[in-house]
Amino acid sequence: MRRRLVISYLLLMVLVLLALETPLAATLASRETDRVRADRLADATRFASLAGPALRGGGAGPLTGELVSYDQLYGIGAAVVDRDGRALVVSTSWHTGRDTRAALDTALAGQQFNGPDSVWPWVDGPLVVAVPINDGGEVLGAVVTATPVAKVRRTVTAWWLLLAGIGLLAVLACVSTAFGLAGWVLRPVTELDAVTHEIAEGDRGARVQDRWGPPELRRLAANFNHMAAVVADVMDRQRAFVAHASHQLRNPLTALRLRVEELGPSVVDQDGRAEHRLALEETDRLALVLDGLLTLARAEREQNERVTVDAAAVAASRVAAWEPLARHRSVTLRLVASGPAYARTVPTAVDQALDALIDNAIKFSGDGGEVTVAVRHADGGTALEVRDTGPGMTSGQLDQATERFWRAPDAQNIEGAGLGLTIVAVLVDASDGRLTMHPGQPRGLVAELWFPAPAGSAPAAAPDPAADADPAADHAPAAGPTTPALPTTPAATTIPATPTGGRAGASGPG
Repeated sequence: MRRRLVISYLLLMVLVLLALETPLAATLASRETDRVRADRLADATRFASLAGPALRGGGAGPLTGELVSYDQLYGIGAAVVDRDGRALVVSTSWHTGRDTRAALDTALAGQQFNGPDSVWPWVDGPLVVAVPINDGGEVLGAVVTATPVAKVRRTVTAWWLLLAGIGLLAVLACVSTAFGLAGWVLRPVTELDAVTHEIAEGDRGARVQDRWGPPELRRLAANFNHMAAVVADVMDRQRAFVAHASHQLRNPLTALRLRVEELGPSVVDQDGRAEHRLALEETDRLALVLDGLLTLARAEREQNERVTVDAAAVAASRVAAWEPLARHRSVTLRLVASGPAYARTVPTAVDQALDALIDNAIKFSGDGGEVTVAVRHADGGTALEVRDTGPGMTSGQLDQATERFWRAPDAQNIEGAGLGLTIVAVLVDASDGRLTMHPGQPRGLVAELWFPAPAGSAPAAAPDPAADADPAADHAPAAGPTTPALPTTPAATTIPATPTGGRAGASGPG
C-alpha cells in the first residue's frame, strides 16, 4: 500500500515537472538562439552597408579584409554575392551548402533569412543569416554568414542539465516526503491490521493507538478499540455466565439426586423402581453436562499461556489412569512411545484432550476391543494418536462430532454430554495445534492430536499437573513395541480452528 501511494505521488510530481520544465527548456533554447541570431544579423547588416559601394564600383575594396578578420576572430564563415549569385568575396572557412543556398535565394529576393528557429542539443547544422544588399530599392547582391552552433548547443545543453538536476532534486524531495506522508497516513491502518491479527489469535486485550494519522483514521482506530472492548466484554460475560450457571446448578442438582436416591427404599412397585433408576441416571447425566460446560468455559477463557510438556510422559500417565476402566470393560489399552516427545501447549491441554479421546475410545470399543495410544515426532512437532476398534462414524458424522451437545443417532443411550470433543478442539486450537480424524482400518476411528515443538533444542519437560496428581502414573503400563503411524485415509478430516458451534474432529460419536 505504501509503495502504491509513493508511486502515485511520484507520478504526479513527474507530470507536474514535465508540464513546467518542458516549455521552460524550449524557451531557453529559443532565447539563446535569438541572441546569437540578433548578433549575426547585426554583423551581416554592417557587411551589407560596406558591400554596397563595392558592388557599385565593381571592386571589393576593404570588404575582403573585413570578412577575413571576422572569420579569424569569431570562426564564422561569410560571403558576399552579386545579384546573379556569384561569390565576390568569401572568408577563409566559408563553404556553400544546402542551407546557404536557400538563404541566398531568399536574400536575393529582397528578404532577410535566418534559420533554424531554435538550436537544440541534437542540431548539427550552422546558424545561417542572409541579408540583401540594396541600393535605392534595387537588390545588388547579398551577404550571408554561417555560424557554427557548437557553442550555442553547449549553452542550451547546460541549461537543460540544470533544469534536469533541479527536477531530480524535486523528485527526490517528493519521494522522501511521499514516504513520510504515506507512513503517517498508513500507520493506523498497519497497526489496525496487526491488532486485528492479535485479537484473532486470542489476545483480546490488544488495542490500536489512536494518536497517529489523519483524523478520519484516528476516529476509525478509536471506534475499533471501542468495538473490541465491547466484544471482549460480551464474550467474558457469556463465558462467566456459563461457568457461574454450571457451578451454581451443581449444589441443587446434588441435593436433588440425594432426595431422589432416598426415595429408593420407599418405592416397592417394579415399574416405580425402574422409573426411580431412570431418574437417577438422568441426574447423573445432567451432572456430566454441567461438568462439561464448566470445563469448556474454563478452557475458552485461557489466555494462551504456553508451557512445555513431555507428551509421552503425559500419555503414559493418562493410559495408567484409564487402565482400570478399560480392564473393567474388557478393553485392551496400550501405549506406543519411544522416548520423550516435547510439545508447547496451553496448560493441561494434552492430558485433558487425551482424557476425552481415551474415554470415547473405551466407551465405544466394546468388549474385546483395543485402544492404542501412540506418541511420535511428526511435522516438526509432536503427534498423539488414539486408535480404537469401535463402530466408527460416517464422514457426515465426523463433520458434526465436535458440535456442542451433538450425539450420533446410534449413541443416544450411551452416557456422555457431547462436550468432551468440543473441549478438545478448543484446547488444541489455543495451543496452535490441530485435531485430525479419519476412519480406522478395518474398523474404528483414529483421532490424532498435533502440537508444535518448543523453539530450539528440546528443553526439560515442565511439570504436568495431571501427572503429579495421578498416583497411578508411576504404574503406567510398559510401552509396547514402536509401530509406524498408520496412513491417513482420503476421508480424513482436519479441524484447524476453534469451533463456534462448529467442527473440529473426534475419536468417537459421544
